Amino acid sequence: MDFDEMAIHVRRQVKKLRSDFVYALPKRDKQRTIPMSQWVAEHLRAHIDAHEPQPYTLPWEKPTGKPRTHNMLFRWATDDLHIRHRNYDLTVWKPALVAAGVLPEPTRDARGRRKYLTNRQEGTHQLRHYFASVTLAGGVTIKDLSEYLGHTDPALTLRVYAHMLPSSHNRVREAIDRQLRQPKAIDPELGQN
Repeated sequence: MDFDEMAIHVRRQVKKLRSDFVYALPKRDKQRTIPMSQWVAEHLRAHIDAHEPQPYTLPWEKPTGKPRTHNMLFRWATDDLHIRHRNYDLTVWKPALVAAGVLPEPTRDARGRRKYLTNRQEGTHQLRHYFASVTLAGGVTIKDLSEYLGHTDPALTLRVYAHMLPSSHNRVREAIDRQLRQPKAIDPELGQN
């Protein structure tokens, strides 16, 4: 996180390989930079003040890879390890969706474990779609959004998110009205507008 440049640099991820975890390059093996909003910066600063990033070591790219140490901001309070997607999904994300009334109360399986009635549409991946829809509605271009999401081709981004693009009807009307309603200067040689 670069608070001077107001940007988040995505340089690596924690990746699961079978039962092991490693550091690896981000999606499509491509680093990227995402603009950071003031709201996000304020909340990240508050979190950093309360939970200072700590060194965390994992092998690079494969379980036998060279160990690398990086400061990690988001960790489990119970074991101080990195956040594992499945655990986060079951202990934080889905209970929050139940509390918000998005999901029904979970049932219990034969072993007494909570079982949520969900599909992919309620997973944390939806945060990515939320980011895309909000930024597209705010006027971000498909090309820029493609870079922020780590897509290799803006055409993929367009295929996935075209339905979220705001209608351009009003922008077309306003552009034509601006152009046609502007008073034209008189051309002295032709004596006309």
